[in-house]
Amino acid sequence: MRVHKEGFLVIVIAFLIWLALNIIVGMTGELYFRCFTFLASTPVLVLVIRFFRHPRRSVNLKPNSVLSPADGQIVAIEETMESEYFGNRRLQVSVFMSVYNVHVNWVPVPGIIKYFKHHNGRFMAAYLPKSSTDNERATTVIQMTDGTEILARQIAGAVAKRIITYPVVGANVTQRNELGFIRFGSRVDIFLPIGTKVYVELGQLVTGSQTVIADL
Repeated sequence: MRVHKEGFLVIVIAFLIWLALNIIVGMTGELYFRCFTFLASTPVLVLVIRFFRHPRRSVNLKPNSVLSPADGQIVAIEETMESEYFGNRRLQVSVFMSVYNVHVNWVPVPGIIKYFKHHNGRFMAAYLPKSSTDNERATTVIQMTDGTEILARQIAGAVAKRIITYPVVGANVTQRNELGFIRFGSRVDIFLPIGTKVYVELGQLVTGSQTVIADL
């Protein structure tokens, strides 16, 4: 299993805490207590390592399609006002990632990065509609070769405390590129032109860089 680079430091710290805890408890000589500590702390360490897993995926480029930017569940498909960049109504499709999902984010469409902005905010549950505008978030706009612009918004959740976005304004990106990473529970919103044909439905489980969200 590959570990994502964003998890290296976190995993090292988690391992050192796990090791120190078990050594200290081991010095007590109480067998029952030592076993309990080991059995209770090891699953936590495994979960931390698993959270930062980085799957190897073969991405079939679909230049006229929107691929899912993340693993997770579709929690919103609705027309809404996008006021930060477009200033008009857009079709919003949202993917919620639980702590059990892979948290790598992928670029949904090929093109040029036209806009990026990080916003400080709250840390309410990422599946709530208000999280799109009130939570800590990062907005990236990609302009495709035909001029169509797609907005991807990474949103922190109740536990997530850091959003990482890799592409910079002016960069050329493909659907094989990583958009970024969000630590510990989060959501990604995609804003599409009104009338876009969407292939997913509410509650559907999707796979980042694999599932076709819509055609343009």
